Amino acid sequence: MTPADLAARLRIPSGPLFFPVTAFGPDGAVDLDAYREHVRRGVEAGAAAVFACCGTGEFHALTPEEYERCVAAAVAVGDGRVPVLAGAGYGTALAVRYARLAAAAGADGLLAMPPYLVVAGQEGLLRHYREIAAATALPVVVYQRDNAVFTPSTVVGLARTDGIVGLKDGLGDLDLMQRIVSAVRTGAPGGFLYFNGLPTAEQTQLAYRAVGVPLYSSAVFCFAPEIALAFHRALEADDRATADRLLDGFYRPFVELRAQGRGYAVSLVKAGVRLRGLDVGEVRPPLHEPDDDHVKQLAQVIERGYALL
Repeated sequence: MTPADLAARLRIPSGPLFFPVTAFGPDGAVDLDAYREHVRRGVEAGAAAVFACCGTGEFHALTPEEYERCVAAAVAVGDGRVPVLAGAGYGTALAVRYARLAAAAGADGLLAMPPYLVVAGQEGLLRHYREIAAATALPVVVYQRDNAVFTPSTVVGLARTDGIVGLKDGLGDLDLMQRIVSAVRTGAPGGFLYFNGLPTAEQTQLAYRAVGVPLYSSAVFCFAPEIALAFHRALEADDRATADRLLDGFYRPFVELRAQGRGYAVSLVKAGVRLRGLDVGEVRPPLHEPDDDHVKQLAQVIERGYALL
């Protein structure tokens, strides 16, 4: 099966990509009922795909058993309506184990996270992701960020690897991304997928679209899907007036608030889900909850965002 065939299997249409938070109960255990409801709301709101147990879903904080149950729950809720991809990471052996758990749980694909702790060379990174891809028949999207940053030639190698179908960029180097897109276009043509994976990706998506990166993750979709969808429709229609209005009145204030605390890319999103009426619990350590004043500011930002619609 060619990379284009594998990518087509994911059936990711144009639209916000939903990275659900993982719900925890008062005792700290995974709350599958709340998690299912969160995923259900996102699917019914119009998510293009569900990425379960990834960064926003606190992949780092889940045991393998919790991970498998959450991925299976997302697959069951999705019920074939949207593709469900699952995170896989840590060292190669554990990443392979998570990949196989995701396959057993019925996932449609994998988001391969950066390896744990080590800063590896390009040859080692390429081998790492090739072993993840070889572990299952699932299509794999590789996540570039932190200690997993690739040269264009390495991404060509990834694109030529059976099972690897795309690259999600969480680094934000547009010069590098343009060179990657160009190198893959000439060195491994065939439908390779590109995703903007920066926190609050809407803030940079106008620039990413210009270099050939059409897909993006949307943390905002977790708690304000109507705003996320309105922004996406504005992008698709080249409606800069609406896009700019949402960027100026909602996204920029949200990003500036998110920058007030470490880990807020997850914990502030989870607070937003709670503010919108679904108790998904708190984040697990080492993350921490946002300050009360920041949560109040978040409520005001959300209110202003909906007023802009």
